[in-house]
Amino acid sequence: MTLYRLHHTTIYDYTEAAVVLGTHFLHLLPRERPGQTVLAARLDISPTPDSRRDEVDHFGNLTTTVSITGAHREFRVAMSATVEVGQSGPPAATSAWEEIAARSLDDVDLAEFCLPSALAAPDGEIAAYAAASFPADRPILEALLDLNGRLYSDMTYEPGATGSATTAFQAFAGRRGVCQDYAHLMLACLRALGLPARYVSGYLRTHPPPGQEKLRGADQSHAWISAWAGPEAGWIDFDPTNRLLVRDEHVTLAWGRDFHDVSPLRGVIVGGGRHTVRVQVDLDPLPLPL
Repeated sequence: MTLYRLHHTTIYDYTEAAVVLGTHFLHLLPRERPGQTVLAARLDISPTPDSRRDEVDHFGNLTTTVSITGAHREFRVAMSATVEVGQSGPPAATSAWEEIAARSLDDVDLAEFCLPSALAAPDGEIAAYAAASFPADRPILEALLDLNGRLYSDMTYEPGATGSATTAFQAFAGRRGVCQDYAHLMLACLRALGLPARYVSGYLRTHPPPGQEKLRGADQSHAWISAWAGPEAGWIDFDPTNRLLVRDEHVTLAWGRDFHDVSPLRGVIVGGGRHTVRVQVDLDPLPLPL
């Protein structure tokens, strides 16, 4: 079990002209899930919104919608939270992957995570790549770990090589990308086999090089996937960017079918012109209470 203090600040600077009207939709409050308890969380927004609506979306994520009508040259959102994380390890044995695929489309809660989405749709090449990890009768956990490791080995992590609209097909063609691309590609592989899997957004604890202090604000948002491993095992999270089975160094923010469902901040503005965006993230462990 690990206790974290989390800070995530996003600042939009409108240097060309003031924004006179803005409506923003946020996925920035961490959610409860098995193995994760949110002890406290808040959003501080500047300028102060004229209206704010906090809701829960279709996937159970916390959402916030704000509107600002006064002219402003900066929009700032600061999220702070205290989260306890301690996901249990997977079971020693899991069912064959074909059994899980055969039953999933009949379950309304799983079926939507089996189907293609805009950023995570498989094609023939992705299906063939996925099939190498899923021979007949292989236990699903063993197959998932194999695919997770192959993606880590076969892809090159390269910031700037892709963008937020890059599809799994495009990332696979170039064999490079960032955590979002690794996640979308693993999702597309699993959906090619009829297996339920969801896109997870959140944060990963980082460690500084030996002998160096951690830089403030240098942590980043992260993405990984959660795969359904059958009713006995439930959902199991995998981080293909780092070849990890997710345990207590990841904090979950939200999940959906792909990045489009859980974009941290999007909206519509009137005015503003060109702008710059600054993001700072800190995820720090805290001592557990006695």
